[in-house]
Amino acid sequence: MLSASELADRLAQDAEAVCRHYLSAGRRAGNYWIVGDVANNKGRSLYVQLTGPRAGRWTDAATGQYGDLLDLVRETCGLVDFHDIADEARHFLSLPQPEPASLQTGDAGGDASLDRPATERARRLFRMTLPLAGTLADSYLRKRGILRASEHTALRFHPSCYYRDLVTGRATSYPALIAAVTDAGGAITGVHRTWLDPDGGGKATVEDPRRALGGLLGNAVRFRFPTSAPVTVMVAGEGLETILSLVALMPGLPMAAALTANHLAAFRLPLGCRRLYIAGDADAAGRHGIEGLSRRAQALGILPLVLAPELGDFNEDLRRLGSDRLTAWLREQLVPDDAVAFLPA
Repeated sequence: MLSASELADRLAQDAEAVCRHYLSAGRRAGNYWIVGDVANNKGRSLYVQLTGPRAGRWTDAATGQYGDLLDLVRETCGLVDFHDIADEARHFLSLPQPEPASLQTGDAGGDASLDRPATERARRLFRMTLPLAGTLADSYLRKRGILRASEHTALRFHPSCYYRDLVTGRATSYPALIAAVTDAGGAITGVHRTWLDPDGGGKATVEDPRRALGGLLGNAVRFRFPTSAPVTVMVAGEGLETILSLVALMPGLPMAAALTANHLAAFRLPLGCRRLYIAGDADAAGRHGIEGLSRRAQALGILPLVLAPELGDFNEDLRRLGSDRLTAWLREQLVPDDAVAFLPA
């Protein structure tokens, strides 16, 4: 049986055919295949090199995702287990399949349909997760100062989530914190994965322990959003742990984690919102997200206000400075009425 790197090399030998099959909404431009994203939407963010020594390597400039063609098969088909990914690649390459007993059919009892939309691929992974309470993911967040994360239905735990090293091609699995990305109506459009050290030491020691799957654009991981009442005041930020740190101190305030600076700038603001706090990270990418979302909020008649951490981000503030000092720091930045309504006395 071919290894992961060998399968990726075989796919790269005819990279354009792979792209035409899995990214049919795209087109060839010189030595690249250009398309919107791994969900096969039209656009120009994702580009795949078709020739030369890096044939098959791809990058999505909007999300920061990258990899080889085996990763592309995984993302476009919404597959999780390496056996499923390898089977799909062998099927495309017309290579012999393993014995039927070794096939992984997934939760739907059928094949990994290429027609499955991005939202369903994300929901498929989320259906495979477990409640957060008492799990390794719950313990990981507690060590980050986030003590009541299991109250949030957007957060779940996967005991053995597929991970593939994009450099070596080595495939394995790790336990993972899974966060549901939802649209304004609460429907899951994507998931965010944080792979964890099985021994409880923090994030897994891999090149990129955080990756997203599915439709992030305009959406976010949401906390404390009401199901019926309008959202008039809210917080939007980039990182999951940044927002969870603020939720821990202001549990009555709706908040959204857009997961990347680009997606923060593109977050779709709720109707009826009058005041938006943007939780920024102290880096250039964070400033880009703040500026982009601020401009969009102002165009909609929404007042944007920036919440700045004392250190690098709000989780670092929570862990190193403590909740009392962070509460006092936030009180200085909130509108007085909001400070009274959402912060502890």
